[in-house]
Amino acid sequence: MTVALITHQAGLDHDTGPYHPECPDRLRAVLAALEAPEFAHLLREIAPLAPVEALEAVHTKAHVAAMLALAPPAGTRIHLDADTMASAGTIEAALRAAGGAIMAVDAIMEGWARAAFVAARPPGHHAEPDRAMGFCLFNNAAIAAAHARTRFGLKRIAVLDFDVHHGNGTQAAFANDPNLFYASTHQHPCYPGTGLPQERGVAHNILNLPLSPGSGSREFREAWTYGILPALTDFKPDLLILSAGFDAHKADPLAQINLETADFTWISEALVQFADLHLNGKLISLLEGGYDLQALAASAAAHVRALLRL
Repeated sequence: MTVALITHQAGLDHDTGPYHPECPDRLRAVLAALEAPEFAHLLREIAPLAPVEALEAVHTKAHVAAMLALAPPAGTRIHLDADTMASAGTIEAALRAAGGAIMAVDAIMEGWARAAFVAARPPGHHAEPDRAMGFCLFNNAAIAAAHARTRFGLKRIAVLDFDVHHGNGTQAAFANDPNLFYASTHQHPCYPGTGLPQERGVAHNILNLPLSPGSGSREFREAWTYGILPALTDFKPDLLILSAGFDAHKADPLAQINLETADFTWISEALVQFADLHLNGKLISLLEGGYDLQALAASAAAHVRALLRL
């Protein structure tokens, strides 16, 4: 059974302005890498628009309404915070990113794909229930988890995050529900300043393993091998969602973790193996960060290559 690649050209119309790291070329680089012949068997799907009720399952009605009301004139941009921009094409892009995450859940639960990778922007893991931040408007991973519960009756859902920045928004959405598990490796200190080990959630359902600046493959692999993967096994999820950020690569300009592309192959293969052994696949992956275009393209390709081995 194949792997679904879910994307939409609307992601290219989210204009963040010149020199902004979260730029349309990120999506172009990923999609170009996935045009290589080895990816010919990907099932290529067009991300739908997320319905309002799916957004409101995670975000406050006030936040959803404020985002949907954004209407910058063509050729202009507005700041939602110091880092987060909106243009005329932003809301469709954000709705397609969240809709792609929903489609990914449908794909594996309905059985027409074994795993799914959503290549979309803007990313999502910084978006909190009541605000946009850190380049993110809606929390795609949390929206996918809520959809899996609402439509398919799944109970225990895990989101694992290897982006170099802590997914404060996903943690905020999950912390008070013992049946939702969030685990993250990330650089600390670094934006957004959250993700300390003592942040454990209502039932120790949050696991943060911060990495010091300058950390590399050994520290990263040890955190996953001895920390997150055993905790994931103990949690016994019904579904695994990955916040797949590739900005812990040594070439990335926004942080100081020194991973190689091979490290993303390693973590991807480890998570694929977990899903294959415990979940009959049931793995979806959502693109988060990654701001050096060459490193992002190579790392995303390595990640999808591992998914294809399911």
